[in-house]
Amino acid sequence: MFDGEEASLKAILATNTIKVPMPMKVVDLEGGGAVFVMEHVDMRSLNRFSTRLGEQLADLHLHNKRQKEKQNKAEQTVGKGQSDIPIIEKFGFHTATCCGYIPQVNDWQADWVSFYTQQRLQHQLSLVEQSYGDREARELWAKLQLKIPQLFAGVAVEPALLHGDLWSGNVAEYSDGPIVFDPASFYGHSEYELAITGMFGSFDKNFYNAYHERIPKAPGLEKRLQLYQLFHYLNHWNHFGSSYRGSSLRIMKDLSK
Repeated sequence: MFDGEEASLKAILATNTIKVPMPMKVVDLEGGGAVFVMEHVDMRSLNRFSTRLGEQLADLHLHNKRQKEKQNKAEQTVGKGQSDIPIIEKFGFHTATCCGYIPQVNDWQADWVSFYTQQRLQHQLSLVEQSYGDREARELWAKLQLKIPQLFAGVAVEPALLHGDLWSGNVAEYSDGPIVFDPASFYGHSEYELAITGMFGSFDKNFYNAYHERIPKAPGLEKRLQLYQLFHYLNHWNHFGSSYRGSSLRIMKDLSK
């Protein structure tokens, strides 16, 4: 679990876009378990820096795209070398990460819809099936799978480095600006990040306005946000039990119409 978090922090840190605690070392304990040592930061609840958080999160999401544009430009200029930061062309991550305690399947895929359908939703629904054998969830999933590609018609999805679990409890501020922590990173659709920001304690309008100044809303966003929230409700169902069943099935019904 901590190895994935450490890799996530290092990846975000390398973009130089948004503050995260600097990871130091994962220490395995003799009696089992581990301790993750990282930089101490004096933090408090997000208050003054909501706008800057929106700007910096957009910069994080745009970083890979901007690196690619820089590289393409450099290739057209004689004498320019390659960037030290790799350009990511697929969706996934180089190691497993955990959203909660459940490991995420981060195997690389070239197609975002396939990645999200198979390695996020199907993975969670397989766990639901193992634990609950829920017939209604199974039947709704069979219908929803046929609808998902339609939600991405005309939408170009580029791999963006994501925090991966950006709810209000994983955001704060320190003396110089916003800080994010406890990531479950992978390269995915930037819109995915926004789904959980509206759940479990939402962010304010200054955050969203600043974010969309840099990454404008694409047509069909609201439906796709529902689709991305479905992952988090399913993940909570698998973590905390059937109190999240109703929210999961409601979204599946809405999107299957």
